[in-house]
Formats: sequence, C-alpha cells, structure tokens
Amino acid sequence: MAGPGGESQAGGGPARHIPVLLDAVVAALDPAPGKTVLDGTFGAGGYAQALLERGAQVVAIDRDPEAVAGGQALVERFAGRLRLVQGRFSRMEAVAGRPVDGVVLDVGVSSMQLDEAERGFSFRRRGPLDMRMERQGPSAADVVNTFRANDLARIFSLLGEERHAGRIARAIERRRAERPFETTDDLAALIERTLGRHPSDRIHPATRVFQGLRIFVNDELGELARALFAAERLLKPGGVLAVVSFHSLEDRIVKRFLAARSGSGGGSRHLPEAAVPRPTFEKPAKPVSPGSAETEANPRARSARLRAARRTAAPAGSEDFDSLGVPALFVTAQLGGKAR
Repeated sequence: MAGPGGESQAGGGPARHIPVLLDAVVAALDPAPGKTVLDGTFGAGGYAQALLERGAQVVAIDRDPEAVAGGQALVERFAGRLRLVQGRFSRMEAVAGRPVDGVVLDVGVSSMQLDEAERGFSFRRRGPLDMRMERQGPSAADVVNTFRANDLARIFSLLGEERHAGRIARAIERRRAERPFETTDDLAALIERTLGRHPSDRIHPATRVFQGLRIFVNDELGELARALFAAERLLKPGGVLAVVSFHSLEDRIVKRFLAARSGSGGGSRHLPEAAVPRPTFEKPAKPVSPGSAETEANPRARSARLRAARRTAAPAGSEDFDSLGVPALFVTAQLGGKAR
C-alpha cells in the first residue's frame, strides 16, 4: 500500500507492490495450521500468501475487482485454504460466516492502483479523474464538478489536511464554469497554478487535494471505522487484530479504537466516575514502524505504522463513531452539491 495521496512516497517512479511490515504482521497474527485469518485488503496477496505458507486458512476480501481477478492463481495454488471475495472489509462478518483467529487490514490505496493511469488515483500519470476502488458509484470528477466550493473546501481540509483548501476550491469552481474537469493532470495543473510551486518543495501542491478526494470518494475513514467494529465482533477470544495505516487520519482512528476498547484511553479526574465496560481488547502492543532497510527498499513504506491487539472474551461494544474522531460529515455523501 501507499502513503498520503500516494505521491511523495513514490521516489519519483512506479513501485512494485511490496507488502509493508510483513514480518511484523505475521509475528502479530502467529498463523498456523488450524487457524483462520481474514485478510480484509488482499491487494496483490502478499499478506495472504505469507499466512497460507505458514499453514493458516485465509478468507480474503478486496474492493477492487482487478485485485480479485489477479488473485485467482493464488486461490488455485492453495486450493481449499484461500477464499477470495470482492467486497468491502466493513462487511467481513458476512463474508467470513464464523469467528476467526485473526484480522489484518492494510488500509489506503495500493501501489498497483497508483501506478495504473486509467484508475485516476495519481496526478503523475494522465488518466481519467476517477479514484473509485470498486469502479462503481460517483467518481472524483463527479465530486469536483458538482459539489459546492464550501463542501469541496471541507473535503480538502478535513480529509486532505490542506491548508489552502478554500482557495483551491474557489479556483476549481471558477474553472469548471468554463469546462468540467475530466483528467488527473488537468486538476493537478489548476492546483499548481493556484498555489505555485517552488523547486525545493518536497511534495507536489496537488498531493493533499488528491488524498482528500480519494478518501471521500471511497468513504475510507467510515469504512475503516466500520471494519474495526466488525473485527471486534468477528474475532474469537484470543484472536488478533493487526492494522497497517499510512497517514495520521487512519492511524488516529485505529489508535483511538484500541485505546477505548482496551480501557487504556484514560479519563478526566474532573468528571464523575462512570461505569467502565469490560475491555474487549488487551492493551495494544507498541506500534511498529518500518526500519531503514525496508524504507530504502520500498520508499512508499516510510509512513506506515502497525497497531495490533488481542481480543478478550468480553462482548463487543457499540459502534461509536464520534469516539473515533471520524468526520461524521463525510461518512456518507450525496451528490448534487450536498455533503451530509
């Protein structure tokens, strides 16, 4: 997978898909014969293959139909031990059908998606302004060409962490009155003209806008939150949840979830005591980041972080999106200039 917007991590060119923090993920999940692990982000099958080679059964999910098609050779190779399904990892309970010993999520956009111009994820390669992982529903072009400037600014600011969100949104609104945006390079060029670019800039000025659009189009933060709640219900007592994230928005949600569910989130001495539910996860392991050797071999791994925790026998808690800091405004969106 790749980092924020997937651009600054690329080292200037395409990167082969390499499973990030593979050894740490495998160590956390401890796959073995008799265990079943759900891989919610199959991608190119890196995690799934490592789990299978250690004897585990694997149920794998991916939103991208191309990833599912590309994984059929692995399905055949491990006949009977790998089931690969197209879908969203937030629906993992329906896919798995029974409790599992581990869940792994490698969230974000994959290197393959970034490197395929026709998918429209990257502004470094001219392609349609698409960004849809499932190739269904409203595209990034639909959002850019129909949403009000105020709503675009909130997307760029909250989901892309772009400081100049309002300025960019207003420039988009003015330009689309002349002709709609259709390609990635067209939008990137407008942003570069609006903000300017110094040769010493570490990242392209369009990076954060593309990140915000991609997250919004695919409802990535809402999906991640729903997947965490689903994993809590799906895991057996003693099962392990392992999540690799690539930017602060994702990592913050995972951190808050595990802190709240393990009872390690703390409280305020100024507030009255309240009934504390039984922890559904043990205290999370210390976060793991890639070492220098891994980031040198795979620059897109630089921002990755693994958080893992073991499930207790306590009943699953309720779905509390507010506690995770998910921008409720963007959990679901409506076209036609209205974002809830």
